[in-house]
Amino acid sequence: MKKIVKSAKARKSNRDQLRPKYKFDYSKARPNRFARRGSKEPLIVALDPDVAKVFATSESVNQALRAIITALPK
Repeated sequence: MKKIVKSAKARKSNRDQLRPKYKFDYSKARPNRFARRGSKEPLIVALDPDVAKVFATSESVNQALRAIITALPK
């Protein structure tokens, strides 16, 4: 199979032909409706089995972590 090599002049003419077709009109742009979705979803963390035996629910894990956070020096 022979590889076809285009000259730099041919590549440039192809680029010039495609550009007007793909111009984007930013005045019609809308805000991303999915941007805030990620911040509302919970963060999933996998616990080791021995830790999971102590903490049965996510609320108990959050309560313990908040206690540790308040005990940390600022």
